[in-house]
Amino acid sequence: MEIVVYMLRCADGSYYVGNTRKLIEHRVAEHNSGLIDGYTRSRLPVELVYAEATNILMVAFERERQLKGWSRAKKEALIAGQVGNLAELASRKKR
Repeated sequence: MEIVVYMLRCADGSYYVGNTRKLIEHRVAEHNSGLIDGYTRSRLPVELVYAEATNILMVAFERERQLKGWSRAKKEALIAGQVGNLAELASRKKR
């Protein structure tokens, strides 16, 4: 069973992170039709900007939680494929 962790850019410029066992195109269509209650419903239309697949449910849940905790800058670096910049964009407490 393939699980896709995905990120959507909402009409207001914010990002939504979720996961699905459905075809990603169908899930995005569900969001855009307003069938998915919650965050995206009031921020339509949405656009798929990132997706990755796994066959392990726990990995998908952990990855979704990780991405939700990332800063906007770090999410945008991932979307742009700038994986080399991710480490330097990690949140650090100021001393």
